[in-house]
Amino acid sequence: MTAFISAVPTTPHDGRLTGIAGHRKDMAVSGDLTDFSEFVEDSLPGLLRYGHALTGNPHDAADLVQSVLEKIGSRWSSVLRKAGDPLAYIRRSMTNAHISRWRRLRRESLVAEVPDSGAIVHADPFEHEPLWSALRELPPRQRAVIVLRYYENLSEAEIAASLGISQGTVKSQASKALNSLRSKLRHAEGSEGRDVL
Repeated sequence: MTAFISAVPTTPHDGRLTGIAGHRKDMAVSGDLTDFSEFVEDSLPGLLRYGHALTGNPHDAADLVQSVLEKIGSRWSSVLRKAGDPLAYIRRSMTNAHISRWRRLRRESLVAEVPDSGAIVHADPFEHEPLWSALRELPPRQRAVIVLRYYENLSEAEIAASLGISQGTVKSQASKALNSLRSKLRHAEGSEGRDVL
């Protein structure tokens, strides 16, 4: 178990992934964990980019990647046997985990008083970028399809395999997402024009 923990990326207090925590070349690990460690080292930048585009900020992306890799690392040999493409399997797992989290957090909980917030939140440089804001407002599955298609440059077949949905669903989700993005960007452009006048 210690070898597995060393192969999972960790998040320091500032929210950035620092790489493979405690990864040492002299540590004896089984072949499967060595393969997993190498896979994580090779795939981590792309998974973090995908997670960032999916969640909307690097901190949640790092948490999402870490939680998914922790689960998959414990059954890596099984994933290699059953999944044709482990990277697609991990992307699908990230999408599903993000959708599940989004559904849990979407529920409102009413409180009598608003709690004090003492945490300092640093501004996201893309916070007021119209395209980024519009992308963040898309439902999770539509956002995943758009990110995989236009950010990761995957084909419709690869997206369908990655998310575990049909190609028709990929097309319909992409169409809905693009229509929504166009509408939101036109609205944002119109609002900016009125403000200037």
